[in-house]
Amino acid sequence: MNPAHENQYTVTTGRRKFLYTAGLFGLALHFPLPSYPEILKGERMGIVVHSYGLRWNSKANSPVYPPFTNAMQLLEHCHSINAGGIQVGVNGWTREFATEIRQKSETLGLFLEGSIGLPKSESDLENFENQVIQAKAAGISILRTVCLGGRRYETFNSAEEFEAFRNSSIQSLQWAKEIVKKHKMKLAVENHKDWRAEEMVELIKLMDSEWVGVTLDFGNNISLLEDPTYVIRTLAPYAFSTHIKDMGVKANDNGFLLSEVPLGKGVVDLGQAVEILRKYNPGIKFNLEMITRDPLEIPYLKEKYWATFQDLPAKDLANIINIVKEKSYPGSLPTISNLSNEAQLALEEEHILQCLEYSRNNLKLI
Repeated sequence: MNPAHENQYTVTTGRRKFLYTAGLFGLALHFPLPSYPEILKGERMGIVVHSYGLRWNSKANSPVYPPFTNAMQLLEHCHSINAGGIQVGVNGWTREFATEIRQKSETLGLFLEGSIGLPKSESDLENFENQVIQAKAAGISILRTVCLGGRRYETFNSAEEFEAFRNSSIQSLQWAKEIVKKHKMKLAVENHKDWRAEEMVELIKLMDSEWVGVTLDFGNNISLLEDPTYVIRTLAPYAFSTHIKDMGVKANDNGFLLSEVPLGKGVVDLGQAVEILRKYNPGIKFNLEMITRDPLEIPYLKEKYWATFQDLPAKDLANIINIVKEKSYPGSLPTISNLSNEAQLALEEEHILQCLEYSRNNLKLI
């Protein structure tokens, strides 16, 4: 590895570098970690498939970090690192595969949550319902979804465009609501850099259904200039599922940079978040979404950012500015574009292992 790059590889330690160089670090990941009997009896943290965004269907052909090409491979790997379950897409599952992964998850003692795309038109309803049916056959009872695949401040150029998106999202959710109600499955809508917290509450209340709630992402709404603790408190009463993550922030010329960082290293009060969510839903699953990537820019100093935020309270902006100033990430935020494919995959795995260790030691997800 280039020494200049190594300086930016902020989580590298002498021990990990040795193991990686020797080829033993990656090899160890294919075998179970040391046995933790007390962990296996408890509620361990699960893994969202996006935590393995680099390894999922990877083209890198790594001998140490071979790609995951289906949910079964992801499930087996997450068992080997003592995670509690997975949240993964269900599109394309057959009844045969659903039966197999249910049997495997029950044998391993891991939970399954699904991820599903909303129907965009009536022609999508048959496929959406089939995915719901196969997910239920796999033993899944909660399906995470999103209304917007991108980011609000990058996608829309006007309030009118955002309003059109809101109307289409309502229609999609109404279609989906009837199907999940029919099959008694819970649909959990993620705050996916689209809805501010109060907008999402309004959306869920509009659905007025016990089958439609929230996948509460701990960090996404920082990009919409909302304090993560406020977002968690606001959405927790409606949460069916979670994306637990920590976020690093650092000011730049256009606003600030935002990046997923290993749990405990960012600005999210994770202990408080877990406590709040358990208060409202004692059986809720905590799913890690630790995305290893370059930092995202939140360009609130650019005019386009404000196209859909005409009524955003000034106090929210002031609060975020204060968070960025007082809790700025020490050193450089994790960056991967300067690393080789193999080093990127190694960093992704190390981030996930660090988060699992933190969840056991600090959040008591055991």
